[in-house]
Amino acid sequence: MIDPGPGSGRRTAARSWLHSDAPTQSLNGNWRFRLLPGAPGTPGGRGVLPAGEAVEGLAEETFDDSSWDEIVVPAHWVLEGDGRYGRPIYTNVRFPFPTDAPNVPDENPTGDYRRTFELPEAWTEAERILLRFDGVESRYKVWVNGVPIGVGVGSRLAQEFDVTDAVRPGSNVLAVRVHQWSASSYLEDQDQWWLPGIFRDVTLQARPAGGIDDAWLRTSFSGSGDSGTGDSGAGAIDPEITATGDAFPVTLSVPELGVDVTWTSAADVAPVAIDAVEPWSAEIPRLYDATVSSAAETLSLRLGFRTVEIVGDRFLVNGRRVVFHGMNRHETHPDRGRVFDEESARADLALMKQFNVNAIRTSHYPPHPRLLDLADEMGFWVVLECDLETHGFTAQQWAGNPSDDPAWREAFVDRIERTIERDKNHPSIVMWSLGNEAGTGANLAAMAAWAHARDTGRPVHYEGDYSGAYTDVYSRMYSSVPETEAIGRDDSGSLLLDCSAAESARQRTKPFILCEYVHAMGNGPGAIDQYEDLVDRYPRLHGGFVWEWRDHGIRTRTEDGTEFFAYGGDFNEVIHDGNFVMDGMVLSDSTPTPGLFEYKQIVAPIRLGFGTGVPVGTASDDGARQFVTVANLRHSADASDVVLQWRTEVDGVRSDSGELAIAGASGKALAAGESAQLELPAFAVSGKGEHWLTVEAVLSKDTGWAPAGHVISAAQLDLSEPAAPVQAPRPLASTGRTGSLGAESAGAESLGTGTVTLGPAVFEEGRLVSLGGLSVAGPRLELWRAPTDNDGGAGHGSYDLADPWLNNGNGVPAPTSASVWRKAGLDRLTARVEKISANDSGVAVRTRYAPADSADSVTVEEQWQLTDGELWLRLDIVPSAGWNMIWPRIGVRFDLPGSVDGASWFGAGPRESYPDSMHAALIGRYSAAIDDLTVPYAKPQESGHRSAVRSLELNNAGAPWLRIETVADARGRRPGFTLARHTAQEVSSAAHPHELPPSEHSYLYLDAAQHGLGSRACGPDVWPDFALRPEARTLTLRIGTAQ
Repeated sequence: MIDPGPGSGRRTAARSWLHSDAPTQSLNGNWRFRLLPGAPGTPGGRGVLPAGEAVEGLAEETFDDSSWDEIVVPAHWVLEGDGRYGRPIYTNVRFPFPTDAPNVPDENPTGDYRRTFELPEAWTEAERILLRFDGVESRYKVWVNGVPIGVGVGSRLAQEFDVTDAVRPGSNVLAVRVHQWSASSYLEDQDQWWLPGIFRDVTLQARPAGGIDDAWLRTSFSGSGDSGTGDSGAGAIDPEITATGDAFPVTLSVPELGVDVTWTSAADVAPVAIDAVEPWSAEIPRLYDATVSSAAETLSLRLGFRTVEIVGDRFLVNGRRVVFHGMNRHETHPDRGRVFDEESARADLALMKQFNVNAIRTSHYPPHPRLLDLADEMGFWVVLECDLETHGFTAQQWAGNPSDDPAWREAFVDRIERTIERDKNHPSIVMWSLGNEAGTGANLAAMAAWAHARDTGRPVHYEGDYSGAYTDVYSRMYSSVPETEAIGRDDSGSLLLDCSAAESARQRTKPFILCEYVHAMGNGPGAIDQYEDLVDRYPRLHGGFVWEWRDHGIRTRTEDGTEFFAYGGDFNEVIHDGNFVMDGMVLSDSTPTPGLFEYKQIVAPIRLGFGTGVPVGTASDDGARQFVTVANLRHSADASDVVLQWRTEVDGVRSDSGELAIAGASGKALAAGESAQLELPAFAVSGKGEHWLTVEAVLSKDTGWAPAGHVISAAQLDLSEPAAPVQAPRPLASTGRTGSLGAESAGAESLGTGTVTLGPAVFEEGRLVSLGGLSVAGPRLELWRAPTDNDGGAGHGSYDLADPWLNNGNGVPAPTSASVWRKAGLDRLTARVEKISANDSGVAVRTRYAPADSADSVTVEEQWQLTDGELWLRLDIVPSAGWNMIWPRIGVRFDLPGSVDGASWFGAGPRESYPDSMHAALIGRYSAAIDDLTVPYAKPQESGHRSAVRSLELNNAGAPWLRIETVADARGRRPGFTLARHTAQEVSSAAHPHELPPSEHSYLYLDAAQHGLGSRACGPDVWPDFALRPEARTLTLRIGTAQ
């Protein structure tokens, strides 16, 4: 239990996960199972077994397991049995047990598994019979027919045992004892649910005499690498065949390439040169079927020809710089946990392709091997990470960290060996990663040395090697924009994190990768484009991997059957890290978040822009014309699979459309790295209305991951001619007196009374009570928003208190934005009406808003006017001079009947947008039901803001009800809107969506401004350009009933 070693017993050497025609038998299915509260045979495990049962009694063939339950394998026992087998535990950094390596607590849930299997008579002819476990968490002991076979550790690492002498033809008994906690748990603290059990496949394999134990077909490519143009180059296969002498002769066959080579002995095995092959890349994943055969066995492989190399500070594949637009991908499913499902995995990767993701970091362990087959086939650059993280030792400043303890070295090296040996044949893997957040030390250096010696064709990555002593790339997590720029610049002499001047200089000679960045927790991340701009500017920067791809929510139900996605603490864990496990670009049910749409647009490999003038390559006397610039930023594929579709719209209504073919300078397809200017038609533009041109780069034909017409990227251009601004009525100096409100007005200057009707609006005592025939209250000032996860985070310091350019983007230590806002009372503003005046043509109200225990205030001048039969509302929002903080929003709220159930608008859409997350928003006409206007994040928070609204139409019971038109302010700014079923205060009080209270109302927020999003949950604060400081704002609206 507390042995730090890599396992014991009849373990066999690590080898590739191969597709073989040798007999195999799946042992997945129903097993007998029981759960014990502790580990039998340990000092603290006394009494956990039934009276009279021997410690290893379960291994005996005659053992009676009829009283045990049945459980399916593969599965996690805590996700089976409706909770009777324990509950999941989520921690990010902290160990859910005492930090006392290598010891573990007596309270160590232990699962006993048993099953029988039939061994065919024909298997007696096998030279060896192997029992393979692809994933068991965390330590397990195996018996066959009562014979001890061995102990396995390394939860996400395959282990094979030789059971030849223990099995027999006919019925056999397999018993496995799995401990949740072991010494290995200290190496697997990987920011995910702790989910014990046999969760990957169990397989029996008959290894034939004269079989091929392992094969590694190293491939290389030398040529242009222009896979998208059909060009080819020279290729080579450098084979390594592991087999006994009686396996020979061995034949390598690649029929499509005309390769058919037979080696009569191991000494004859030699590289095979090929004159012409098409290269493999993540964009065009060209694979060739190959077989390696002996008389007894045939292995089937798929070859991708590519060469990975580092030249100076460039990371190259087939001679071309790679930019990783990647995702950190845990294996997680809301129902199955880490149990692999190929249909879900394929859908996952197809969704990535649709959103311009080209790379995967397998955080923080090797995935199920079939996922890598899919990556080879569908096309991804993969950084394959070893099953290693010791993050919990940070609580004691890394004291006792196994990474530098010689007693653990064999286990560390064993882990990287099993990682590389299993997956070495995959062309998609372009780099090995030693692990994650395990500090540094001699054991990690030993892992790197083993990896370099074993595989000279792939670089080694590990973020924690800050000084660059044993890895090939410089890697960081969540470095700020100023810091990332300093890393990219050739002329920067600043010291890098934890580096001396000499170490900093060394790291600057290497390619740089953000192995984690733009943390995607909740609503966000903001300012993704700032990082992409740096990658475009500095070739040393090679992109990065977003943290992370998917929320880890576990589908759960309340006592009344209401479904929700659980996070840390929902299973009554003693310690947990809350919803920090919900930080994906897709929600737990695979719904893409608005942040993913933003990311897709920013990193698109086909970039679009507009220009006016004389296009390059034309005669200057041709006159100025309008053109679109198309840049092919792909690694190697041309743009022959892409067409441009354009459309023009007037006030959101389509007026024309067409298609443009994309060609490069040679008249052929636009090559990788090439840009072109394409002339646009002459558009007829009148002086009336807004004229918008939208150009989209779309797929011209179906692919395996998206249909023809799928949008890769889009760009918009405002074609409108300058127009006179809409003239709102001039504010009235006074609306005249109609009576007195009396003493109960609490000091307000009382100039209006009774009922006043202004077109569709009805006022009682100066207050709005009805619009368009429905009960309405408001407008009420709102400065509060339900804090996003980033508002509630402090991953980096505050940019409110320090210019990020002056301290390397670190900010200064400060409370979270949410706590500052709460302390200031923004969530509980009180109102005092200072003046009301009203008559038949107008109502004016002046209200002072302020939080308790504060002298700071905001005055709102609210003026309603009926002019020429049109109802106008002007709101002047003016803060007092004392505010010294960032605000979340500046806007007003209207309380509407619950029957208001949808909206149509002309403005930015179709999804939400915020100041630092606007790239995916296009100006147009959109509509949505109220429940589709907000995002069901696992922890409720601010969402659903649509920016730059020109007009808004609200529906009542599905029918048009009220129309609101906005007027741009003096700086051309227009408000945004949010329509929701709950107030911001209600949303911020709920821990899960199902905990939001029943609502009889709908709520309309009209915001003059919103604060940005940032990624401070585990990264930088909102960039100052997108921060909202208290300022005076004006909202001008024209309101009428919908036609």
